[in-house]
Amino acid sequence: MPLQLKLTAITLDCADPEALAAFYRQATGYELHPRSDGDFAGLTREDGLFIGFQRVDDYRPPQWLGQTAAQQLHLDFAVDDLDEAEAGLLELGAAKPKDQPGGDRWRVLVDPAGHPFCLTRSRPVTQGVPDQSDTPV
Repeated sequence: MPLQLKLTAITLDCADPEALAAFYRQATGYELHPRSDGDFAGLTREDGLFIGFQRVDDYRPPQWLGQTAAQQLHLDFAVDDLDEAEAGLLELGAAKPKDQPGGDRWRVLVDPAGHPFCLTRSRPVTQGVPDQSDTPV
């Protein structure tokens, strides 16, 4: 029988955990964990998913489409309106790289610590599985 793993947390390295947690809190509305501090901060979604931000000395941000400091992973966020979400996130401090491989299907942004993340259109769920036709890779 295969293992039944349940994703409970994602942790991102950064230079300033509190600042990065504030960015994602404004972007997602997730609750700030009460024990967040300058070394480790976290946000909790209603269903319990935790996004953590840990301080790393001499942190080097990943490079979008570069290999000097590879991105290693990125987050995808579903939104109803790509233009509106992009504009709001840029106001919060995100940046938009020149290279946009998704065309009109998705947008790549970079958070204040340099982590790339994608905005995708919200999709209908069929039999418990979201349509993945526009999912970035």
